Amino acid sequence: MTSRRGLDEEMTSLSTHATVSFDDEPLILVDSDDTVTGYQNKAQAHEGGGVLHRAFSIFLFNPRGEVLLQQRSGEKPLWPLFWSNSCCSHPRRGESYQEATHRRLREELAVDTELDFIYRFEYHAPFQDIGSERELCSVYIGRLDDTQAIDVNPSEIADWRWLSLTDTDALVATHGQAEPPERITPWFVMEWQRLRSDFPERIVQLAL
Repeated sequence: MTSRRGLDEEMTSLSTHATVSFDDEPLILVDSDDTVTGYQNKAQAHEGGGVLHRAFSIFLFNPRGEVLLQQRSGEKPLWPLFWSNSCCSHPRRGESYQEATHRRLREELAVDTELDFIYRFEYHAPFQDIGSERELCSVYIGRLDDTQAIDVNPSEIADWRWLSLTDTDALVATHGQAEPPERITPWFVMEWQRLRSDFPERIVQLAL
């Protein structure tokens, strides 16, 4: 968990909508035990069936009992304009999970907050014939107070909204239907379902 002092220092250098994702950024390849096996640029790691690499997903809650969802930029090669969780990305070579998660909050949303690690899981999800996510993904939760203004990076996020827990449950329940009302990412579905089933008390504590 990041100290309050550390957060205050980081908040002085929040994103100003710079381009923050690059095909050649070096991702950390791992095995199922999170042991580093090598490095590969992001574009190559997502080609075909993908190569297992470190990733993280963040869910942010507010005092009104809502979770922040983002719609991915239409320029994303995988799952463009799909709705997903608050923030997700990859640690880069030489970065710890803590460094990467807080960097990405600043880059995408221009906010920062304390984050709690909840669990880690491995998944594989192909997107049409374009590429795949094959990730060992660490899931974090955090809370944003009303004093923190969100300023999304348009190169990463097309839209965003706060949604109640029950409405998010209903949204996730549409996944896999023949004609879902909204497109949502597969990792968001898997993560939300497990958070609600295995860690409900952690969610309620943040969403009060």
